Amino acid sequence: MVPEGIRSFFAASAGVGGALIGLLFVAISVSAERLARDEAGAQVHRIRAVAALTAFTNALTVSLFALIPGHKIGPTSVSVAAVGLLFVAAALLSLVRLRQLRWATIRDALFMVGLAVVFVIQLVEGLGINAQPSNSGDVDTIAILVIFCFLIGIARAWELIGGPSIGITHEVTALVRSHNRDEEPGDQQPPEPAG
Repeated sequence: MVPEGIRSFFAASAGVGGALIGLLFVAISVSAERLARDEAGAQVHRIRAVAALTAFTNALTVSLFALIPGHKIGPTSVSVAAVGLLFVAAALLSLVRLRQLRWATIRDALFMVGLAVVFVIQLVEGLGINAQPSNSGDVDTIAILVIFCFLIGIARAWELIGGPSIGITHEVTALVRSHNRDEEPGDQQPPEPAG
């Protein structure tokens, strides 16, 4: 049973989920050419698109079923978590099949693992609600997982459209490289003779 105090959260997150799915469809239509290519790299973009859709759909579905009176959030959480885990397994198998598991796609694989962790926790919490419907702690955890699904989906959608990425590791590496280039002896101009 969903406690009355958290129902407004699920109502708001259902609206957010619907809006984000709509925006994702716009992002997919903008990236349609890149997604339709028949090359191996396009599969990574397709996985990003489906990962965002899976995360947003998970959050939307859980939120909507949480608003229905009765004991609906437990079975819904278990069901959509199981579907999400199947997607993660299929996506990772796709990367392995296409031999796309290389350094450039490690970040994508880490997102998939993070999404799998969210789905596993959601599955466990959903089973906990099924066993003890009065346990509001499991519902609270599922609400937090809904937020994580939104964040993961937003990150995947941002990468899908090719949004800029300014990470601390990249920036520090670039700074060190530019500093080292400035200090190389071959790059310095000889002093001009006086005269």
